[in-house]
Amino acid sequence: MKIIDAHIHFCQDPYFDHIAELAGHKNTSAHLKDQYARHNIVHGVVMGNRGLQLSEHDYPDNLSYCIGLDSTCFKVEEVVQQAYLVEKHLQRKNCVGIKLYPGYNHFYVYDPVLDPFYQLAMQYKKPVAIHTGLTATSNALLKYSHPMTLDEVAVHYPNIQFIMCHIGNPWIVDAIAVIEKNENVAADLSGILEGRIDSMTDFFEKKHGYINFLKVWLEYLDNYDRLLYGTDWPLANISNYIEFVAHLIPEKHHDKVFFDNANRIYNLGL
Repeated sequence: MKIIDAHIHFCQDPYFDHIAELAGHKNTSAHLKDQYARHNIVHGVVMGNRGLQLSEHDYPDNLSYCIGLDSTCFKVEEVVQQAYLVEKHLQRKNCVGIKLYPGYNHFYVYDPVLDPFYQLAMQYKKPVAIHTGLTATSNALLKYSHPMTLDEVAVHYPNIQFIMCHIGNPWIVDAIAVIEKNENVAADLSGILEGRIDSMTDFFEKKHGYINFLKVWLEYLDNYDRLLYGTDWPLANISNYIEFVAHLIPEKHHDKVFFDNANRIYNLGL
């Protein structure tokens, strides 16, 4: 089975180095390439964690990226200049979308200040991925990263394909409601596990209630065309994550979730 990891981070940083070690990995290009070969992961989509200069986004051929508006570069008073730089990225073939971090940057995704970026997404026919759910830092604000906020932006911009990163975890029910209602919203399954799990059998037993809860609501949605495999690398162990998602998703839908949907939604042409 071919796999696309639709949600990774790819930058040299002490924080990412540390979490990679906890997951049993090394935060290096060579190690990631080796792991991809071992697990038949043919492509990855990087969620940008750098500035907006083109020179800061140079990736191997097996990686595409979403240009990220994270806390290092998003400033309301500089939106015009930021939009100019974002457009330069979207003109690149390997830049396959925009990534927003509302919880970290303290804005609602339907705030009019983001309209220039949404207009660019429509112009270049590229999706917008949005961090939803819990955050990695305590100074982020969860009210901005709640999955229900995507309902309003999906209605305002019906021609944009949105990806709800982390499927709004732990607000799974709300996330499923937003996806079911809005045909232009998909979700990636990244960021649910972290670290390295020695025994997935023990993990499935220990987390039986939570995993069944996820399964119930994914079955309720019953739309496996809008779910994407992703890990949030280097947060989680790759072997663990493949087994986890394979356990969540009925086998007949594995090709869709592990490969087809990301290939279509991010227009990777694989």
